[in-house]
Amino acid sequence: MRRFAQRLAVLCFLSLPYFPAWAQDVELKGKVQLTASGRQVKDASKLVVWLTPVGNTPPVAAPLQKNSKIPQLIQRDKSFHPSLLVIPAGGKVEFPNQDPFFHNVFSLFDGKRFDLGLYESGTTRFVQFDKPGISFIFCNIHPQMSAVVISLDTPYYAISDGNGDISFKDVPPGRYQMHVFHPSVSLDVLQAAEREITVSSGNTFLGTFKFAESDLELAHKNKYGRDYDPPDPDSPAYARP
Repeated sequence: MRRFAQRLAVLCFLSLPYFPAWAQDVELKGKVQLTASGRQVKDASKLVVWLTPVGNTPPVAAPLQKNSKIPQLIQRDKSFHPSLLVIPAGGKVEFPNQDPFFHNVFSLFDGKRFDLGLYESGTTRFVQFDKPGISFIFCNIHPQMSAVVISLDTPYYAISDGNGDISFKDVPPGRYQMHVFHPSVSLDVLQAAEREITVSSGNTFLGTFKFAESDLELAHKNKYGRDYDPPDPDSPAYARP
């Protein structure tokens, strides 16, 4: 019985994909095509693709964030700049208010839940995203403001450029679960696009991602779960000093 178990263990080990230790890291590429109302969108940026090791592929933690390199989501002209950030899990984001009026940044959805409250022009706030996830960021005063922070526990990710090109460098051969996200694409569609891939020197093209944009960025309530109130010109939250 013991011999049978030993043979079975050997057979199971031999059936696993073999990636020799000397195998070189590879560069992965992909392409994005976005459409809106049936027409191709010129700007195909902001598609985030990341890989998490599965099976016998060794896990690698995302690099630690340095205090000198805390990214910012600046509030200016009633918008977040930039509107998309990818950070390592456990990292911080700074939210400076550079508008001449109040803002109230919040996120009460998946990912990091927080409410920074009202804070005035020239002040700032910090949020630590202590676990992996996707956080949708809004302002409780200005409904047109939206951003996304993605915190990852893997260093293997890429963001598409305006031409829709995706490029990963230095990805070790192995098996990975591939995840995708775009702020204007339905979450159900994005989840359906996830799949397991095998990275090797002979398999470096991820394929072409074809997605249709939706109004996802605009479909949200205020932090109380209600429709936004009309602007009040006499309120300091709307008026310029």
